[in-house]
Amino acid sequence: MDFQVSEEMSVRLAMIREFMDREVIPLEGEMLHGDPDTLAAGVAAAQEKVKQMGLWAPNHPVEFGGLGLSMVDHGLFAEAVGRSPLGMTVFGTQAPDAGNIEILHKWGTPEQKERWMRPLIEGEIRSCFSMTEPETAGSNPTLLATTAVRDGDEYVINGQKWFTSSADGAAFAIVMAVTDPQAPPHQRASMIIVPTDTPGFNLVRNVSVMGHTGSGHASHAEVIYQSCRVPVSNLLGPEGSGFLIAQDRLGPGRVHHCMRWLGIADRALEMMCRRANQRVIAEDGSTLADRQVIQHWAAELDAEIRGARLQTLHAAWMIDEYGTKTARDEISAIKFEVANTMLRAVDRAIQVHGALGVTDDTILSYWYRHERAARIYDGADEVHKTSLGRRVLRRFATETTG
Repeated sequence: MDFQVSEEMSVRLAMIREFMDREVIPLEGEMLHGDPDTLAAGVAAAQEKVKQMGLWAPNHPVEFGGLGLSMVDHGLFAEAVGRSPLGMTVFGTQAPDAGNIEILHKWGTPEQKERWMRPLIEGEIRSCFSMTEPETAGSNPTLLATTAVRDGDEYVINGQKWFTSSADGAAFAIVMAVTDPQAPPHQRASMIIVPTDTPGFNLVRNVSVMGHTGSGHASHAEVIYQSCRVPVSNLLGPEGSGFLIAQDRLGPGRVHHCMRWLGIADRALEMMCRRANQRVIAEDGSTLADRQVIQHWAAELDAEIRGARLQTLHAAWMIDEYGTKTARDEISAIKFEVANTMLRAVDRAIQVHGALGVTDDTILSYWYRHERAARIYDGADEVHKTSLGRRVLRRFATETTG
């Protein structure tokens, strides 16, 4: 394994970190307390600067303007921009657009790529991914209830989705729906592109998450498909390949998430240590940093973050070298390990900040609200642990039964 970063990538990462500190993190105040239109203008200005730097959408295909990053390089990029909730958007790599671009590039027709993928990469439109349903288990997509019935040259889609992230203002959705209920479980569903202005695409509401409804990209919508008709040409890949495409999308996406979470964890640790050094707690001038419990927290978090980073880079390297299927154990492990590392870092930082930590005067409470879902989406902790645990135990089954 060689995680050596090229000189070119090292320069890019240095530019990104400096830009994040100078241009992006200062926008967080507007995000937490200001006017959405003012924030949007600030983000747009930062995006133009990123494009001028030649760093826009670096993870996307080279033929569409990307930098052709390896999975390891993309992971390092995601960590650098993950230090702020605005980072991915400013650099044009935000979810769910990034994942939709990946599957459009692999599975889309030339016409689909030109109509949907190119403007998505260029930042002219946004998209959403519509798979999760309120009445079926998100951990098992073979149970989907939404249907897409063929009627001549059209699919008629009916069903209810929710946590369709970023549907508010999106130009199109990629919806996963059952096209053949009689097929084997993993071949029943398909992915279909649905423009959001199609009659029958009904955005019911932005779901309130821990008291915050959100808007635009930063939202999670409930969507009802009601006799929603789209051309059969909007099918993404072969009919019945929805589960396969979803796995294609989720594997690398988990590495992106994990490295972004490491960016959060790193900044939370940094904030915790700065606060501990500054907070005087006694007349003799001693600070929180002089307390052994805080020293232990700093040491433990530093070690956990180092370990989680190496584990994630190893998973990324495995994908680069052997593909997503071979790396499934590594992907499962980082999904629950890194999410919990990140959440512990945020929790410890809040504790050290005291009352300030639960206010919106810092970014910590935002992360506490919005990143708790990291242990749920793209596979709950328990699902990944069960899946990985079974495979680990199976390796030794022949020794005990043979």
